[in-house]
Amino acid sequence: MIAGTVLFLLDALIAGLSWPAALHVLHFQASGLQIAGFVFIDLVSLYALGFYRRDNLADTIDVNSRVPVAVSLGVVASVVCSALMEMLPSAQVVVTALFCFCGSALLARFLFPLLRRNHLFRPRLLVIGAGRRAFDLIWVLKNQGRHLQYDVTFVHQDSFGPIDARLRDDPGHHIVTTSDNILYIAERVFADEIVVAPDNRRGMNLETLISCRTAGYPVWQYMGFIEKETGRIDIKRLDVDWVLYSEGFSMGPLSHGLKRMVDIFASLLIVLCSLSVLLVAMAGVWLEDRGPIFYRQHRVTRGGRLFQILKLRSMRTDSEKSGAVWAAAADARVTRIGRILRRSRIDELPQLFNVLKGDMSLVGPRPERPEFIDELAGELPLYRERHALRAGLTGWAQINYPYGASLDDARSKLSYDLYYVKKANFFFDLLIIMQTVRVLIWPGSGVR
Repeated sequence: MIAGTVLFLLDALIAGLSWPAALHVLHFQASGLQIAGFVFIDLVSLYALGFYRRDNLADTIDVNSRVPVAVSLGVVASVVCSALMEMLPSAQVVVTALFCFCGSALLARFLFPLLRRNHLFRPRLLVIGAGRRAFDLIWVLKNQGRHLQYDVTFVHQDSFGPIDARLRDDPGHHIVTTSDNILYIAERVFADEIVVAPDNRRGMNLETLISCRTAGYPVWQYMGFIEKETGRIDIKRLDVDWVLYSEGFSMGPLSHGLKRMVDIFASLLIVLCSLSVLLVAMAGVWLEDRGPIFYRQHRVTRGGRLFQILKLRSMRTDSEKSGAVWAAAADARVTRIGRILRRSRIDELPQLFNVLKGDMSLVGPRPERPEFIDELAGELPLYRERHALRAGLTGWAQINYPYGASLDDARSKLSYDLYYVKKANFFFDLLIIMQTVRVLIWPGSGVR
């Protein structure tokens, strides 16, 4: 079971039991719908603010300081929903919810490491091969996988190539050097999944893998398993044939139509709700240097089409007098008001008009400048495939990777963009929009 799912269930169990119990003990009145609604919205708030992400699971001490913020937002949202249904809760109920949900979340994060240390909920993997490719697999899983720990057994044969010294010399790795039936080994180690990752596949007995498959064991190719566990496509180890024959990279007319309807409705709603903020920001931009309020720039969207992106100007008017330059995280060209706008993402609000116009979507790969497209496409495989969908105001790469402006950064962001293009659907968009709340509140929390 995924570590984040375990923690989510802990949160749901503890909050679902403690919240109604606290109301009962204190003799406070709340309807059954309110009780269930408060718990549901609390869990949604924790998810939206990234409390089930791998980085937050690994560092529960740091994330505990954020619990009151997430719980407070959830309780406020619960009160608003109750008010809309004409079921406004009493002040005592609201205060009880704050303390109860904070305590529940902190207790769950105290119990979770105890379960982890006792080897509970760890996935048991049987990896075919113990060479360089297998070592790369374990390194990626340890650093970027959905789980914090894995119990791994390697099965290796001489025909697969030499055993990687880094695996051989580590006493924590269990390597079986035998040609025994793989199904028997999988049963003996209670494997949950089998991953095929030999350096040389010519000596592999495919019939034994078919036996595992028919016995109910999921059998994964290296690239497919990396994609599933990390939420990205590994560009450095990319096999183009795998991309060609794997599922995904297709979005039907119905899905495109639904995505467009959501874009229009949500964009209009956000524009109306943020209009006063936008007007104040526009005034701030103009007052600082009396320059243009808006910044227009050519970007690339679906099918390689050019469009003019609209943003509030956050840089000096002469910022590109020498030509196009990669933006940096601490760019000296940014104005004082521009720093505030960038940190709060208010400078991107005018892009909602690009969404309404059809140039962009709420969710999609970040729009890149045409000056950099050819350069990046020449260095990175499948770079132009990110243009299979409209560019997005937010996206899978934006919420999973920090700001960067180098070739390595572009490669990492592309790995997430390709994963999004491959998996794009309505529910995936909804999850990304929810996770964007975390990036807006804690901008530095975009690393997986």
